[in-house]
Amino acid sequence: MTTDVQDEKQALLVFGCPEVPVQAAIGLYLAGRLGEDGYDVLSAGNPSVLGLLRVSDIQKHYIGKTIDLDRCIGELAEKKRDASLCVIFAHNDAGISYAASMRYLLPEARLVVIVFGRNAEELAGGVDFPCEKIVEKAVHNPGKLRKGIDGVFGWRA
Repeated sequence: MTTDVQDEKQALLVFGCPEVPVQAAIGLYLAGRLGEDGYDVLSAGNPSVLGLLRVSDIQKHYIGKTIDLDRCIGELAEKKRDASLCVIFAHNDAGISYAASMRYLLPEARLVVIVFGRNAEELAGGVDFPCEKIVEKAVHNPGKLRKGIDGVFGWRA
């Protein structure tokens, strides 16, 4: 496995297409909180979403290491990369498909699927594999989605 520090907790954040605005804000929030919890965070996505995250975090406080999603999947399949935690952002069928792939590629990892957007409830019905789900009809306002994430990760005050 390729890891920077073998004892370090590895988190993989898998971002979908950046068409729903709330994803970038919640992604930055989650990366920051996981970093505070001692995770080495890697963000995977297409060039558009990674570009938005990098521009939003110019000093790299939250989004540090990034990787193209297709390359990441290849490295996971080849067992060159691993993670103990994988969080997938899903606002469409493609996001659910990526989540299913991550469940297969990281069978021992804690898998959290964040289902959001206008059709979140309906889309969440397509999650038929073992994982933790956070489902919120969030498009622009990250408040309720953040509360759900805080609950799943035990960050409630």
